[in-house]
Amino acid sequence: MHKTLEFPDLLRLIDERATAFRAAIAAAPSLDLPVPTCPEWTLSDLVQHIGEGRRRWAATVAAGPDATSRTPAQGEAVAPQEREAVLAWLAASTELLLAALREAGPDQGCFTGWGNTQTPHTAGGVARHQVQEIAVHTYDAQVAVGAPQPLPAEVALDGVEENLFITAFTTSAWPHKPTAFDFHATEGRSWRLTVDGDGARTTRLPATGEDPDAAGLSICGTASDLVLYLYQRISVDSLQLDGDPELLALLHAWEPEDWA
Repeated sequence: MHKTLEFPDLLRLIDERATAFRAAIAAAPSLDLPVPTCPEWTLSDLVQHIGEGRRRWAATVAAGPDATSRTPAQGEAVAPQEREAVLAWLAASTELLLAALREAGPDQGCFTGWGNTQTPHTAGGVARHQVQEIAVHTYDAQVAVGAPQPLPAEVALDGVEENLFITAFTTSAWPHKPTAFDFHATEGRSWRLTVDGDGARTTRLPATGEDPDAAGLSICGTASDLVLYLYQRISVDSLQLDGDPELLALLHAWEPEDWA
């Protein structure tokens, strides 16, 4: 049974993943370590991205529904150099974001950065995406220090859907024979990405009226591996495929104008 995470859960998970990110940074022998999953970045670059990014999202959420773009970061936007100061700066960055989200509440309109998708332009939508942003970058930091961990199941199960709802929605016609891609998490949840003349959209499975044989390709793995694949952190070889793998090449080559 699918269960969408509630707003307090999203805030809790942002905090938990940010804590895990700081733990990886604290364990690193040097912030000059390369981050293999973020080519040409070091841990220092990743720290700057996470800290400044959370401060910019804090300001964007606080700006309310009239904001038309992401706004400048709240407070000090540049990471300090000394390790303990870096960790404190990261913690403060997270708290600024959480405070802005708490003040706004889940239903307040908010600039999100994504266009016409299946995810609303609200502070709740931002919070849901921030869980995944921090979770995937925590994995990046863990890879850099040689201690990668799967994304927590609670995070990853929501992350498969959240990613598909934003990055795989379009009203541009699929230029090939209509088909569907089914994503099956071994934890027991499934989603279908349908592509046809009406564009692309994702539904939860099982769904009333869905043809169980409609999928041209099924992709199966842990929820963590599905998320990491969708964010291009691991290859599709880490997953189990059933159907026509050539369809993936068509999907990846497709670039509709409104693709998020």
